[in-house]
Amino acid sequence: MEGFPKDFLWGGATAANQYEGGWNEGGKGVNTADVMTAGSITVPRRVTYRNVKTGETGSVVAFGNVQFPKDCIPAVIDGEYYPSHVASDFYHRYKEDIAYMGEMGFKAFRLSMNWARIFPNGDDAEPNKEGLKFYDAVFDECKKYGIEPLVTLSHYETPLQLTIKYGGWSNRKCIDFFENYAKTVFKHYEGKVKYWLTFNEINCMEFAPFVAGGLSDPSPQNKAQAAHNQFVASAKAVKAAHEINENIKVGQMLAYQPIYAYTCDPNDQLKVMEMMQTTLFYSDVQTGGHYPAYRLKKYKREGIVLDTEPEDFELIEKYTADFLSFSCYGSTTVTTHEDVAKSGGNFMMGVKNPYLETNAWGWATDPACLRIALNTLYDRYHKPLWIVENGIGWDDKKEEDGSIHDTYRIDYLRKNIKSMRDAVNIDGVDLMGYTMWGCIDLVSAGTGEMKKRYGFVYVDRDDLGNGTLERSKKDSFYWYKKVIETNGKDLD
Repeated sequence: MEGFPKDFLWGGATAANQYEGGWNEGGKGVNTADVMTAGSITVPRRVTYRNVKTGETGSVVAFGNVQFPKDCIPAVIDGEYYPSHVASDFYHRYKEDIAYMGEMGFKAFRLSMNWARIFPNGDDAEPNKEGLKFYDAVFDECKKYGIEPLVTLSHYETPLQLTIKYGGWSNRKCIDFFENYAKTVFKHYEGKVKYWLTFNEINCMEFAPFVAGGLSDPSPQNKAQAAHNQFVASAKAVKAAHEINENIKVGQMLAYQPIYAYTCDPNDQLKVMEMMQTTLFYSDVQTGGHYPAYRLKKYKREGIVLDTEPEDFELIEKYTADFLSFSCYGSTTVTTHEDVAKSGGNFMMGVKNPYLETNAWGWATDPACLRIALNTLYDRYHKPLWIVENGIGWDDKKEEDGSIHDTYRIDYLRKNIKSMRDAVNIDGVDLMGYTMWGCIDLVSAGTGEMKKRYGFVYVDRDDLGNGTLERSKKDSFYWYKKVIETNGKDLD
């Protein structure tokens, strides 16, 4: 079996709110992730708030349609634990972590830039120089090891003041703020960063509007408007990037998984179609360049009327994403039948698939998911693809001798990489790269835990924020190094 193209971009992925830390250092402002507490598989993460008139505090569930009580704004509350504040402390340990990536042979490192580190309030007139300097140092360190940065501009963190002052992305003013942010960093890091993504898992606006867009009022109208505003902002970012340097590539990032019908009942097949439309609407616009008829009909039925400018749709059509990147952790199985056991996983809402194995968090390992996903997206958009998140969370245990035997992770990755290898070699899919999610242990976005670990490198930190933050290599570290060395040919 063949490997991958010689310029294939192997690497790993992280997000600032789950990994960077340094939440109030270097002139950084507060963002929406900084007011999210920890949680677990049974206890949901929450967003804390303060009443501006009485000073009383409280919290609401973070994932879902977050609605704050009257006179209350999201805020950091004394005595609460916020995982993003320190996370894995990349802010102070970036040289050490990038050295690990270099040792594994990374060709690419996906990270997110903390918007509030560059523009502390989101709407500032001038960027924060200390923030710019920090990422300069990070990118310079990547260059030492021949690692290409892939930078997400907004990964589940909106400057908190944009939520408090404007209501988040439902306000069209955020388009201009984001465009200014994008232009600033495109110019500043020209020559250092070639690949950019605009919004992480943009389709998560559907069920997590505070997390995805900082919305303080999650009405269907506001969610639709926020998505539209992000589409326009993305198009303007593509336009700006190409005007600054034609070699800069700006991609979309979509949360995606194949969806299977549990039965051959036609109603189950229709459910699959409708759920797929909900996901692919976002890439139909951002990568395909147009609003699909099925979404326009939906808006009409629901009485949703978008606030648009005449040039919006021209921008969306002309400045589509240069490539489509996506996360894919597995598949989802759905049914209209009520008596089927539910499943769990990384935002995978569905029922248990009897043909797949699951772990302690309910995640199912699907050995065909990447091949199916890659073919579906390539056939639909005919643009280069990049798998920028794929991995598995597990409660890794460190042995007395310091070793960490994560054979389950190696097995999961082996099946997934073989799946994408088949998509490239058998089906001819144009795949740019693969950045495994959470290459250095980080905080889980869904649960806020550290014990649900993803990385090739173990970070000594627990769910309460205790630990030395020291790094240790897992067995998968050496396995992935070999995979990269052989360009995906040796998966044993």
